[in-house]
Amino acid sequence: MNPLATRTIDKPKIRFERGDQYREVNRIVQSQRLHTVCEEARCPNIYECWNRRTATIMILGDTCTRSCGFCSVKTGRPTWQDPLEPERTARAVRQLDLRHVVITSVDRDDLKPDFGATIWAETIRRIRQDVPNCTVEVLTPDFQGNSDALNTVFAARPDIFSHNIECVERISRQVRPQADWRRSLNVLQASVKAGLRTKTGLMVGLGETVAEVFETMQQAAELGVEIFTIGQYLQPSKKQVPVARYVSREEFQDYQYRGLEMGFRVVESGPLVRSSYHADEQAQLSGVTAGTNNE
Repeated sequence: MNPLATRTIDKPKIRFERGDQYREVNRIVQSQRLHTVCEEARCPNIYECWNRRTATIMILGDTCTRSCGFCSVKTGRPTWQDPLEPERTARAVRQLDLRHVVITSVDRDDLKPDFGATIWAETIRRIRQDVPNCTVEVLTPDFQGNSDALNTVFAARPDIFSHNIECVERISRQVRPQADWRRSLNVLQASVKAGLRTKTGLMVGLGETVAEVFETMQQAAELGVEIFTIGQYLQPSKKQVPVARYVSREEFQDYQYRGLEMGFRVVESGPLVRSSYHADEQAQLSGVTAGTNNE
C-alpha cells in the first residue's frame, strides 16, 4: 500500500480577518505608494501577516517582464521609473516599526545592464541607515545570472539573501518557462560564497514526486543554503496552472524532519507556507541580528 494514501489531505483554509493592525499596515503602504507581494500575488496569508504588522514590500513596480505559470502578478512592459522608491520604502519600514523586513520585486529584464540591482542595493542601504535595528531580508529575482548585478546586491550585505527555486527541476520549464533552474542554483551558490546567510524555497502540489523534493532539498543543503521553505501551491486564478494534488500535513512534517537532518538551520514546511511567511521568526531561529552581514 502507498503510505501516502492513508494520510490526511486537507485543503488549506484561509482566515479573512481585517483587524486594526491590518488596516494600519494597509494605510502606511498606500500612503508611501508602495506595492506588496501580499496583494499583487494574492498571498493567502495577507490577513494573518498584516494583522501581525508584517508585510513583504515589492519594489521596481507591479509589472513583471516574465509570465510564470504559478504567479498572478501582472505581466507586460513595465513603465516604472522611480529613483525615490528606496527612500519611501525605508520610511514605510520605520513607520511600521518593523524589526524584520522582507523586500522582493518583479523581474525587470528590461532594466539593463543591471536588471534593477542598483535600486535593490540602495533600498537595503537606506533601510539600514533609517532603521538600524531592523534586519533586512531580500527575496530577489535571478538578474539573469549576471554576476555584476548579483555582486551589487551582495555588496549591500542583506542579513538574509533569498532566491526561490520554486519547484523541482523536472517541471521547471512548465512552471517557469522564462527562468532557468540551474541558474537559480548558481545564484544561491554565489550568495553562499559571498558569505551571506542564504534561503530558498519551493512549492509542492505541481506534479513533483516526494523523491524529487528530497533530492532538491539535498542539492540546496549541499550548496550551503541555511533556510528552506516548502508550501502548498494554490492556483491564484483560472489563468495559472492547476493544482496537481494537495499535500498531507504528515508529508510536510516529513520534509521538515528530513531537512533538519540534511543540515538546514531552519525548515518552514506547511500548507500555507510562503517564502516570507513567519520570516521574522526564521531570522531569529537562524541567529540573525541587525547588521550581522554589514561588515
